[in-house]
Amino acid sequence: MNNGKRPGRVDLNVIYSMKKSLTVIGILLMITTHLFAQKAEGNYFTSFDSTKIYYEVKGDGYPVILIHGFSGTGQGWKSCAVYGDLLKAGYKVILIDQRGNGNSDKPHNELAYANDAEAKDIMGLMSSLNIKHYDALGYSRGSIILSRLLVLDKRIHKAIMGGMGDAYTNPDWPRRVHAYKALMGDTTLHDVDGMVKYIHSQHFDELSLAYQQKYQPSTSIKELAAVKKPVLIIRGTEDKENGSEIGLNKLILHSELTYVPGNHNTAIRTSEFSAAVLKFIGD
Repeated sequence: MNNGKRPGRVDLNVIYSMKKSLTVIGILLMITTHLFAQKAEGNYFTSFDSTKIYYEVKGDGYPVILIHGFSGTGQGWKSCAVYGDLLKAGYKVILIDQRGNGNSDKPHNELAYANDAEAKDIMGLMSSLNIKHYDALGYSRGSIILSRLLVLDKRIHKAIMGGMGDAYTNPDWPRRVHAYKALMGDTTLHDVDGMVKYIHSQHFDELSLAYQQKYQPSTSIKELAAVKKPVLIIRGTEDKENGSEIGLNKLILHSELTYVPGNHNTAIRTSEFSAAVLKFIGD
């Protein structure tokens, strides 16, 4: 308050000093931003079709790759107990942004997502890292891609499939078909309203996500029956999505099934989930 008095004369020297300080601060902020931009933790791998795939590797032990779910990124694993626990246990942990997500390229050619492109990205990455054998952990849609790796890549030693039932074995899975159509603008398919609302609220490349749903692979019952690798299926006790985990357990001959607390979104973050993963791969 100035109590009704006119303001005093402005000191031009003060203004000049303030402008100079703000200029210096601005320059420092630009320099700091540039330095942080140069300090990216990960690298890029050029996949089979020239798509650039972002990945991170931390640790020096036996390799374990973590495969994120729909619309996620590799960074999401860092908020889950299993990421830190794997590192503490001495594993080499590999994170990947699947094509169309995160820092990886997001091609708008729909065929870039066809014919097991995402599984091929992972296989190519492992070859580029000169990895001969590895374990893999997938969650939700990440488990669907992991299922393809079990069919295609002999280097997998053990696999953990979280947040997934047997619904994806149906090539015409209604949820997948409806998700694609809804992301392409169909407003009549209300069973996927929650997903579409979330996607619209974020800064996602929606065309890329739509193509990921259109070409999301299924793995046949015959292919799953032929899997001879050890597989652990982990399900949240409140997770009712993506079909029956019991059905999936029956389809994969050498699989185990265990439950941890939580629903589809929370089970992955729990210490129980992490403990189940470490026990399985450590045995």
